[in-house]
Amino acid sequence: MAAPLARPAKTPAHPAVPPPAGSAGSAGSAGSAGPGKPGAPGGPGTRRGQRRAVALFTVPFFALFAAVTVLPMIYAAWMSLYREESSGLGFGGTERVFAGFGNFTEALGNEAFLRSFGNIALYCALYIPAMVGGALILALLVDSTMARARRFFQIAYFLPHAVPGLIASLIWLYLYTPGLSPVTDALDAFGADWNFFGEDEAIFSVVNISAWQWTGYNMIIFYAGLQAVPREVLEAATVDGAGALRTALQVKIPMIRPTVVLTLLFTCVGAIQLFDAPKLVQLRANTMGEDWSPTMFIYTVAFKGHDYGLAAASSLLLALVAGLLSFVVTKLGNRWKAS
Repeated sequence: MAAPLARPAKTPAHPAVPPPAGSAGSAGSAGSAGPGKPGAPGGPGTRRGQRRAVALFTVPFFALFAAVTVLPMIYAAWMSLYREESSGLGFGGTERVFAGFGNFTEALGNEAFLRSFGNIALYCALYIPAMVGGALILALLVDSTMARARRFFQIAYFLPHAVPGLIASLIWLYLYTPGLSPVTDALDAFGADWNFFGEDEAIFSVVNISAWQWTGYNMIIFYAGLQAVPREVLEAATVDGAGALRTALQVKIPMIRPTVVLTLLFTCVGAIQLFDAPKLVQLRANTMGEDWSPTMFIYTVAFKGHDYGLAAASSLLLALVAGLLSFVVTKLGNRWKAS
């Protein structure tokens, strides 16, 4: 008789292990959050937090920008549309009347205001090559492989910029004064006849003050740009037989073109607002006049002539020229970088 077939033994069923709490597969867990849920990275809650952080850092800037730049420009635009006129023989006081664009027309027809832009153009033609070229040469010398004590020279070149512009102008005013200055005494000892306050020499005195103050500052900027040049590129130029001068002219300077363009932009905008140096030099150089630069013209018209409408219109025209100059320098700089 055949033996009965044995039934296969049942495999005991393993108890189901619950998934870890908070995992994506656990349904109904309190700590779970899918990609689209508020607590998940990249979810609506995270994006709202990022927007709050951006607003926290940008709102103070825009508030200060509006308070010290936008609102004064709006107020200047409002003032430029009015002028004060005296009634009768002047005994009845003054009244503010609407002038429209009359102040702008008067500013554009003012010979002193237009001449001040010519003075600044000549100043830029002398100052920008001297300052930018000097700063670039100093940066290349400090960055060269033969340079020693780099930190000392960086600090030494930067120190003149740490002196406020007004104080620097007063120091140079003393150094320009005959009988007080060791510079003029040294020139007299060598038989050199140079009048720092002469009609033709005064502009060089102003250029010297500005170059002395800003050359070291821009040298630091150029030196920082040179530090970003890849060292392997310089080593490849050396292997190809390029000397130090050729490497500087054909490798280093082309690679810091954006830095040079940015420096030129800031220099042009700053030059057109020149005030401290010529204002103090003008105290001794009477041939310069109180309206030598556009900012000096605006200052004289506003606080000595008390014609605030004309001063406001002139300041807006100066801002317009500065904006156009920035646009032209940026366009030319972009072409130079592209070439």
